[in-house]
Amino acid sequence: QVQLVQSGGGLVQAGGSLTLSCAASGRTFRTASTGWFRQVPGKEREFVAAMWGISGNTDYADSVKGRFTILRDNAKNTVYLQMNDLKPIDTAVYYCAAERLGTSLRGSYMYWGQGTQVTVSS
Repeated sequence: QVQLVQSGGGLVQAGGSLTLSCAASGRTFRTASTGWFRQVPGKEREFVAAMWGISGNTDYADSVKGRFTILRDNAKNTVYLQMNDLKPIDTAVYYCAAERLGTSLRGSYMYWGQGTQVTVSS
């Protein structure tokens, strides 16, 4: 059984940084595509960043490009989302995901983390 357990998040001032973690059990991240999404109440889930499993190539939403970085530690079987220069518009619940269901890194995934709140104050 695959489980994704998230940690990190919290409250930060605009311009600050946070790193989210997503640790997997039951599945290795080394060969699995992984992604980060976020959701604000009343809005649809939004793609943030993702990484192909074997190649490690990455994809980012335009809104976070240059500020966020998706990283993977194969030894710890953990994926991270490093977030810099945070803005109030980044406030959301962030979810990690693994094993994409289609051909796009920006689509649906099989496994999801429990979500973690990120709040950026102005």
